[in-house]
Amino acid sequence: MTFYDSLETRSPEEREAALLARLPQQLTHAKSNSPYFRELFAEHRADSITSRAALARLPLTRKSELIELQRAAPPFGGLTATPLAELSRVFASPGPIYDPEGRGQDWWRFARVLFAAGFRAGDLVHNTFSYHFTPAGFMLEGAARKLGCPVFPAGVGQTDMQVQAIADLKPVAYVGTPSFLRIILEKADELGADVRSLTKGVVSGEPLPATLRQLLNDRGVIVRQAYATADLGVIAYETPGEEGLVVEEDVLLEIVRPGTGDPVAPGEVGEVVVSSFNPDYPLIRFATGDLSAILPGVSPCGRTNVRIKGWLGRADQTTKVKGMFVHPSQIANIVARHAAIGRARLVVDNPGGQDRMILHCEVATRSDELLAAVVASIREVTKLRGEVAFAVPGGLANDGKVIEDRRRYE
Repeated sequence: MTFYDSLETRSPEEREAALLARLPQQLTHAKSNSPYFRELFAEHRADSITSRAALARLPLTRKSELIELQRAAPPFGGLTATPLAELSRVFASPGPIYDPEGRGQDWWRFARVLFAAGFRAGDLVHNTFSYHFTPAGFMLEGAARKLGCPVFPAGVGQTDMQVQAIADLKPVAYVGTPSFLRIILEKADELGADVRSLTKGVVSGEPLPATLRQLLNDRGVIVRQAYATADLGVIAYETPGEEGLVVEEDVLLEIVRPGTGDPVAPGEVGEVVVSSFNPDYPLIRFATGDLSAILPGVSPCGRTNVRIKGWLGRADQTTKVKGMFVHPSQIANIVARHAAIGRARLVVDNPGGQDRMILHCEVATRSDELLAAVVASIREVTKLRGEVAFAVPGGLANDGKVIEDRRRYE
């Protein structure tokens, strides 16, 4: 079987009509069960939202607003439509942003993604996404189980043990970040371990440069990308066509001009906005902060849904490092912990293909003690390792930037 289900090969007109027909019901559900959406959409009649033009008149909810919304109305800012007691799990993404998981199987809709990457019932999946705090590990585990795939819950780190488990158990499939897959393969070389059982994978959490894809392909592992968030689940995914990312069947995607809710012309780069039909977390016109663009035509793999170019950067200063979001508010938190710091700027780069964070801090007096304390604060606040570089007062550019992403993917 080539396709996960018949939805993937519907005509574009049939798909569009089906999605738009579901909008009024989802909007009614959100207004009836979510205090936040009841207020946000108070002036909009649900039965009038039956076209993309009508959808575009609804206000956006920005991912960058979730931290403050949740602080004002914990734990979810009033956005969920299912009571906390009736959820399956609750997670924390950096910020912190608290993410719900409902009780349905494959709640984030990853089974379709794994199927497109060649995962089939009985395939042992080596899952290196985190099972701690964030939902990524459970996202992929639920999907694998729905397909009938057993899962080794490897989580992150402990590379030597990861290699040993792969050599012993012979999994055929990998899920995790592409950079960690490379680390595992290189460690296997170092240890003389046989990990050739891995032949396919789904990678997410960071970009997949062409050079890294080729390296993995040369090692016999064919990987496909998935674009997802902890709020929305899967948004789009790569197929054997390898031309852009196909939008998932259960979301309605728009590309809007950054800073507005206005849809851009086809092919123009803009911010990804998604309306989800999730009954537990009915995010309608949710602005992800990610940049992308619509690709013309349909995928050569035969799936007929809209395609996007993939991740093209951030519409705001929030960035993603090693699969984890880092917010400007977190940098402010770090600075507030240390009176000696005037201004600070987090610079993210990727020498050798590995993400690196360096927090540049203006200080009048430098010391090893302060450096160590700031390094510890970075780890505590962002849950990521970072370096610190000191600058003289006034030494940083006065351009309002708190996070600067200098990564290159060539």
